[in-house]
Amino acid sequence: MNNGFIILNKPPAKEKIILGMDPGTSVMGYGLILIKGSEVGVIQYGVIHLSKYPSHALKLKKIFDRVISIIDDFHPDEVALEAPFYGKNIQSMLKLGRAQGVAMAAALSKDIPITEYAPRKVKQSVTGNGNASKEQVASMIGAILKIEVKDKLLDATDALAVALCHHYNEGKTSSGPKSWKSFVKNNPGRVK
Repeated sequence: MNNGFIILNKPPAKEKIILGMDPGTSVMGYGLILIKGSEVGVIQYGVIHLSKYPSHALKLKKIFDRVISIIDDFHPDEVALEAPFYGKNIQSMLKLGRAQGVAMAAALSKDIPITEYAPRKVKQSVTGNGNASKEQVASMIGAILKIEVKDKLLDATDALAVALCHHYNEGKTSSGPKSWKSFVKNNPGRVK
């Protein structure tokens, strides 16, 4: 007898893996996060060093091959990329655009949906400040995702920020923290 209570079986939380990428021609950052219900965790993050390759074409091939390998290993459901920003050097911007295009082509070849985010949008979503530095983004990513961040992996934490921005913008959470101050206030045990 259940005393008039209705027992509901709660469906298990849906899981999703998001691959965030911060394309570059010298260093490319990547980060994979797992979304399970309202929980967000890190699967893996790192950088792909490309400056050791002598030609731009070889760098693009390495980006394609490595992105395919990451996709084959982790089977992300979605990919989020940081869009190239306009700089003063047109040649650099073109090369960066090609790197992004190759990363996109790798994901598209595996039928994975792609979303691009402007660097300012990523920073705003994660830190509350669209002009935040790489170090500020890394610090906030470390606090939100409970990981230790190393200076050598700033491109990887940028990629995790892109993935987290994508998650926030899908409506899975109301939004990221509005500022570092509000994050600390709402998470006193997570920041030292």
